[in-house]
Amino acid sequence: MISTGWLEKRKPHWARLEVLVDSAAQGGLRSLTRDDLRDLGLLYRQVAADLAAIREDPTSVHFARYLNQLLSRAHNTIYAAERSRPLAALGFFRHTFPAVFRRNLACCLLAFGVFAAAAGVGVAACLHDPDFAAKVLGPQMMDTIRRRQMWTHSILTVKPVASTAIATNNLSVTFTTFALGITGGLGTLYMMALNGLMLGVVATACAVAGMSLALWSFVAPHGVLELPAVFIAGGAGLRIAQGLLFPGLLPRRASLAEGGAEAVKLVIGCVPILIVAGIIEAFVSPTDLAVPLKFGMAAALAVLLAAYLFGTRNQEPRDQR
Repeated sequence: MISTGWLEKRKPHWARLEVLVDSAAQGGLRSLTRDDLRDLGLLYRQVAADLAAIREDPTSVHFARYLNQLLSRAHNTIYAAERSRPLAALGFFRHTFPAVFRRNLACCLLAFGVFAAAAGVGVAACLHDPDFAAKVLGPQMMDTIRRRQMWTHSILTVKPVASTAIATNNLSVTFTTFALGITGGLGTLYMMALNGLMLGVVATACAVAGMSLALWSFVAPHGVLELPAVFIAGGAGLRIAQGLLFPGLLPRRASLAEGGAEAVKLVIGCVPILIVAGIIEAFVSPTDLAVPLKFGMAAALAVLLAAYLFGTRNQEPRDQR
C-alpha cells in the first residue's frame, strides 16, 4: 500500500509537471526555458514511474487516474512536433486510433447499448401497435414495404454520385453525434436512440411484410462498417461528456480538453471506415449479387474490422494506457 508520506513527497513533482504542461499549452514549447524543458522530460519519466507504483495499490485509483491524464497531456506536449511528420497519419491509423478506441471502449459500448435498447423499443412498439411503423416511417415508405419493394433502387442509377452523397451524409451524422457530447452527452444519447429506434422500426416493418432477407442482405455489406463507426462516434461524444461532467482531480477545463482530444481521435479514425462503407453501400449493397456472397462479404469485413481494432499492437507510450 502506498504510504501517505510517499504521496506527500511526490505531489510537488506532479504539480510542477502540471504547471509546465499548462504553460506549454498556452504558449507552446518555445515559451519554456531550457531548464523548464529539461524538467519536463525528467518529470515525465519520474511521474510515469510513480504511476506504475500507484497502480499496484487498489486504494489509490483516483491518483492513478489523475496521473494517467497528466501523463497523456505531457506526452501530447512533448511529442507534438513529431505529429507533423508526413508519415504521422499512417502511424495514427495504424496504431493510435485502435489504441484510443480500446481506451474508450466503455464509452463506445454504452453508445451501442443505448442504440440496441432503442432498437428493441422500436420492435416492441411495432408489435404492440401495428400503426406505429407508419407513424415513424411515413405512408410513402410503408406503401413501398407493403408492396415488398426495396427503396434503394435509385442508388444503382447514379452510383458515383450516390457513393459521395452517402459518405457525406454518414460523416455528417458522425460529426453531429460527436459534437453533441458538449451537451453533457444528452444530444449524443438522443442521436443514438433515434438511429436505434429507426432501425428497429424498419426491421420490424420489413419482417411483417416478409422482406427481412432483402433488408438484411442490403444492410449487411456496408452495415458491418457503418454501424460500428456510429457507435464509435457515439463513444466520442460520451467521452466529451465524461470530461465535462466528471473531471476528477483535474480542473474541469483541463479534463474537457483531455476528453475532447480523445474524442477527436476517435472521430478522425471513423472517417476512412465511413468512406469505405459509403462505397460499398452504393456499389454492392443494392445490387443483385447473390445473398450468400453479400453475407460472406459482411462477415469478412467484420472480422477484418475486429482484427484492426482489437488486434493492432499498441505502439503508444505505456503510461497512456
